[in-house]
Amino acid sequence: MKKATFGAGCFWGVELAFSQQYGVVSTAAGYSGGTPPNPTYELVCTGRTNHAEVVEVEYDPEKIPYATLLDLFWSIHDPTTLNRQGPDIGTQYRSVIFFHDAEQETAAKTAKEGQQRSRRFKRDIVTEIAPAQAFYRAEEYHQRYLEKRGMGSCHLPDPGD
Repeated sequence: MKKATFGAGCFWGVELAFSQQYGVVSTAAGYSGGTPPNPTYELVCTGRTNHAEVVEVEYDPEKIPYATLLDLFWSIHDPTTLNRQGPDIGTQYRSVIFFHDAEQETAAKTAKEGQQRSRRFKRDIVTEIAPAQAFYRAEEYHQRYLEKRGMGSCHLPDPGD
């Protein structure tokens, strides 16, 4: 199994989207990319920790390639809005890919360049691509939040439409 970590706004919808993919073994909503260690939701929401709301994805690369996870990442959020997704504003909602190895780094950078060249998005992509940092699992009530409530999504329509 391998891990991938993505931030694409509020982690509820991101987790749901990845959890529904064949080959994804598990998902967890959490925080990464900031300080201090072991942040709480309330602390992250202040915007002073620089943590992003992320989803850690455990996946079987024999069943779902990392490139497919990247395709999903680009399709579920607007990577052109800095520190914002829809009505959610703050560094915790930034678009970010935390890579776990050199292969993921290369794939993420190549995918970002390809998305930019495709002009699918009308503005420049601001997605951060950075080495994976410590992942802190969010509070239990955030895990599989939409699924527990029978909700299918909390994302806005694709900005490329």
